[in-house]
Amino acid sequence: MRTRKGYTLRSLGKESILVAEGLDAVDFSRMISMNESAAFLWKSVESKDFDAETLAHLLQEEYDITPEVAQKDVAALLDSWKEANIIED
Repeated sequence: MRTRKGYTLRSLGKESILVAEGLDAVDFSRMISMNESAAFLWKSVESKDFDAETLAHLLQEEYDITPEVAQKDVAALLDSWKEANIIED
């Protein structure tokens, strides 16, 4: 997988917002709010190839959680990213 081009992660106060950029992308319905861990993962893999295992490993290292919790969280996150069409296979 890979993050889709044309999106930039921006900080808005304490929140992280993924914004579609470019003239064709001026659509405020395409702003996606990310919690701290989702933003961390996005920054870690932006413009790189990754898979669910990579994301789970990053979560485990950063947040000291079990592999089972990391895998469950990553599965849910990837479902939401796919639904939002912000990653490509």
